[in-house]
Amino acid sequence: MAHLTGTRVSTFNESFLNENEHDSNAVLMELDKGLRSAKQGIQCEAIVRFPRLFEKYPFPILINSSFIKLAEFFVSGSNLLRFWVLRVCQQSENHLDKILNIDNFVRRIFMVMHSNDPVARALLLRTLGAVSRVIPEKQQVHHAIRRALDSHDTVEVEAAIYASSCFAAQSSSFAISMCAKISDMIESLQVPVPMKLLLIPVLRHMHHDATTATLVSRLCMDLLPKYPAQSFVVAIIDTLTQLSSRTLVGVPGQLEVLLDFMQDLRTPVRVQVLRSFNELAGSQSVDAWPKPAIEALIGRFELCTNSQEQFLFLSILLKLSECPLTCQQLLREHRGALLQLCIQCISKLDDYTTATQAMAVLSVLGAFGLKKKHESGVQQVEDILHMVNLHMEGLLLCTARRAECTRDLRRVLTYGIRITQANAEFGTSFIEIVTNTLGDKVVYPPANAELMCEALVGLCEHFQLRKYAFSTVEGLVGEDDSNAMDTDEPPPSKVNPMLARLPLILHKLNSIIESPESCEQQVKTVEILSALVLQTTMGCYLPQKVTQVFEKCVSRLNCWTLYRIARTASRYGHHYVAAHIYTKISQMVIVDHMHYFLVALSQISQAECILNYGLDYAVMRDNYAPKAPPESLMPLMKRLENASNLYQQALASLRACSSPQHPCTFQLEYLKIRAQFLQTLLLAVTVKNAQVIVPPPAIAGSLAQNSRDYLQKFGHVTNQLRKLVKALKACEESYARLYKSSFDADHVTLEFLQVAEFQCALFAHIIESICYATPPEPPVFLTTGEHPETRYFSASCQRMVQMQKNLPQEPANAKTISNRHLDVIIAQIEIITKTPLCLPRYFFQILQSTQIKLSVSPQPRSATEPVNVQSGSNLVIKVEGVLQHFSKQQKHFRRVESVQLSLTSQLITPPPRSTQDQLSKPGANDTVTLNQIVKPQRDFLSGSFLLPISSGGHFQVTLETFVVDENGITWCTGPKSSMVVRVLEDPSKPSAPTPSTSQAVGQTRRF
Repeated sequence: MAHLTGTRVSTFNESFLNENEHDSNAVLMELDKGLRSAKQGIQCEAIVRFPRLFEKYPFPILINSSFIKLAEFFVSGSNLLRFWVLRVCQQSENHLDKILNIDNFVRRIFMVMHSNDPVARALLLRTLGAVSRVIPEKQQVHHAIRRALDSHDTVEVEAAIYASSCFAAQSSSFAISMCAKISDMIESLQVPVPMKLLLIPVLRHMHHDATTATLVSRLCMDLLPKYPAQSFVVAIIDTLTQLSSRTLVGVPGQLEVLLDFMQDLRTPVRVQVLRSFNELAGSQSVDAWPKPAIEALIGRFELCTNSQEQFLFLSILLKLSECPLTCQQLLREHRGALLQLCIQCISKLDDYTTATQAMAVLSVLGAFGLKKKHESGVQQVEDILHMVNLHMEGLLLCTARRAECTRDLRRVLTYGIRITQANAEFGTSFIEIVTNTLGDKVVYPPANAELMCEALVGLCEHFQLRKYAFSTVEGLVGEDDSNAMDTDEPPPSKVNPMLARLPLILHKLNSIIESPESCEQQVKTVEILSALVLQTTMGCYLPQKVTQVFEKCVSRLNCWTLYRIARTASRYGHHYVAAHIYTKISQMVIVDHMHYFLVALSQISQAECILNYGLDYAVMRDNYAPKAPPESLMPLMKRLENASNLYQQALASLRACSSPQHPCTFQLEYLKIRAQFLQTLLLAVTVKNAQVIVPPPAIAGSLAQNSRDYLQKFGHVTNQLRKLVKALKACEESYARLYKSSFDADHVTLEFLQVAEFQCALFAHIIESICYATPPEPPVFLTTGEHPETRYFSASCQRMVQMQKNLPQEPANAKTISNRHLDVIIAQIEIITKTPLCLPRYFFQILQSTQIKLSVSPQPRSATEPVNVQSGSNLVIKVEGVLQHFSKQQKHFRRVESVQLSLTSQLITPPPRSTQDQLSKPGANDTVTLNQIVKPQRDFLSGSFLLPISSGGHFQVTLETFVVDENGITWCTGPKSSMVVRVLEDPSKPSAPTPSTSQAVGQTRRF
């Protein structure tokens, strides 16, 4: 059937990629079976699968045995097999240092050097170059490479040049010894020109010491006049630039060389010169630029004759502008020349790439000048901002309508946002420009429309952060809420300008949804616009016109898109929209765990609707208020009771959707803490209601006098408030534990957990100041939120701080607990419940995954048997582990710097009575704790413990793993393993006395 369907059938077992089916030994045996096959194709297939095996099981023993086996095939196999072994070495560079017998590996493959086949020798040289990182100082290999450079076979010489480049980058002795050899070969007339062009790039690695780098630089400078051909000049300039960027000493001299070659009439040479300038303008070497070099470079702009050269020239200026030191120099000394240069590039109507790059340069200069207001930076950049305002809209319109200008449009929008972060007035006008462009009756390419929508989201995020920013007074800036307390100075109003453009955004979203063809093509645009609407209205009541647009989405979009919109609504606190969508799509899915997950989300959103508005979701759906939020129909206690019940139901639904593959650990823990927090708030309301009907007893005064606790005279309410403080501190500790266990969480989630922990601590401190005569110091606010949702959450905590000022100011020895105090507590609870909860992102998305898999030895024969140890000896425990990383983004949120291993041994079964006296000796301890910090090498970690055994009996040995990131923060996210150790009694010692027959019978009867 294979030849009929055209499907390639392999007899090699591919199921080893499934970790649940095989362990590493079984996979290695399967690959070994393929290597011993009589068919060369199956052998090649087995060889190419080794890199995947190393990534999955990076254990040194397995890697060492695999490479020794590959070395045997490299010696005895054909050139095709040698080629695939070479590819394995190149692809497994991260695991080469785990080859334990590297000398044995090199000795085996080096036997091919004595072959008469030059191709085999060439493959050997390339293989040695691939493993040069672990054998940099092998003199035998160095000598073989030098001999191979004198070969008469071109393939072998090219392989020797490749190996020379690899070893020169790793070994300083090899680089120094090969410098003269390579110089002689370049100047030799017998070496062909293509070979010389391959030899010149080898010199770029000879920067291990200043003497060698100077020698190589002088050699390259001598070669420039001798070989004026275009290819040689390009190669030599590139080599000199690489050397200068690594040594930093030769940067000024290299800049002079590049300035001289800018006058070369050959376009490829000028392009290489500009690329070299761009390389030297990087963050590592830009500080070495002298001031005359920048001035001379700007004067060479007229030598750029085409668009590519002008773009590269502007890229150099852009990199120089990113450095504060050179940017300040450009603004002070060359502002006029730069402005004229950029205007010349922007005025080119046929090249939008160069025009947008010039706009980027002006934007960076303008943003830097605006941030340096105290240094008269505003006067420096007025003309620059004028040019940006003049040309920004034109470039935006021209690039948005062309599908081939997507990168140029991204550049315009990116640097428009950058100026907005420095100047809010420009941001307001820029929002109008982008929304007007997006709202035009023009069909834009989908990618360009998505870029404009993403830019609007970025602008909205910036203004939302300003809206909920903290002022110099203790209140909030721009927070218009009835719960906010008045301060001595009314904060100035900061309104998000995106709210004024919201009707236009809704019209655009509505038009896309109502058009079936455009709705299918612009699904992502609909998602981004929906997120923009939800982010803009965060903290506000959604008018009915907005909810009607989302109701249209439910009937027109697919379930996955609807889920993404509902997820965004939950993250920005619009729980009515989220509950509406979750309820709809939960009835459409057919997979059980998805259904229960959506039901749990729906129940969470319904609970938050009750807390925020005092209405059931069904009541709000049938009688949705058009503009203003409806009046609450439930008292505070009823709202908290109903919300707590829904959270308990959500917990049950979430447990039903969890599985071993998807345990939903974070979600379950978060819901438990949230439900616990709501129960605590309910307890506080109960205390307030009970104060009216439970007056202090008649003996309260005498009890207070006897206990020396002055506040006990107020009776029941004092103890209940102190109980409430303990419950709030338990919630605070739970949030702290959840934070420590969320190593893979994004920054928004971690900020959210920090603010939630602070809110519990703050509320507990407020109650402590009421029910304790001398309360402790208030908690320290560690973060104000770097994202809109966490900044809004922090604003509610600041309102709680303001509300605390309403407490009566009383001396410590004359404190009272009255209705006024409890009214402040109820007002605090109102602030907490009326603030929409923005669910953290990690609740929905896992953008990074870090797992540690441990192998602990010794292991018992079965799970029910203990590990036997002789009495009087120590137990050696070997720990090996593998780090597995996964990230949906290019950059990880945090990386594993080291791993802390904690071993705890605890006595669970005491020894016999005859040895009981050993335990009574001073210094004997039944619990032993050992700690060790290991640093992973290429995602592999190894550690060992010597566990002392003091006496006989059964011990529970537990190994816990903690992750330490690059900032030194310890995270409790590692795995945990345990085993039982049984200490055998020494036969030379007297055993316990045997009980009599009657005692044995009595014990048997009792058992």
